[in-house]
Amino acid sequence: MSGGERRRALIAWALAQAATHLLLDEPTNHLDVRYQHEILALVAGLELCTVAVLHDLNLAARYCDALVLLDRGRIAAAGTPDEVLRPEVIEPVYRITARRFDIEGVPQLLFAPGSGR
Repeated sequence: MSGGERRRALIAWALAQAATHLLLDEPTNHLDVRYQHEILALVAGLELCTVAVLHDLNLAARYCDALVLLDRGRIAAAGTPDEVLRPEVIEPVYRITARRFDIEGVPQLLFAPGSGR
């Protein structure tokens, strides 16, 4: 069973138990791009509360309603993807230059390695 199949099976298992909440830690880790989007689209379409840890900010922008950005264990920002995923918020946390583009109303970030602040 592939990683994506395993993750979908675990989500199905939780739903079969009538879960009202899902806690996901890097649910797209080690998945190819297609399956990352399939898993998160599936979860986003569920009628339950989901809390997910995601390191891919662009996936978070597309599939999350609210974000909490942590910096060394402290909350650096919280709000909608539009509010949180701004270069002036992201750059001090990750110490890397970020450019933001809005594609179909979804913020997407492009990072420039080696140009951190």
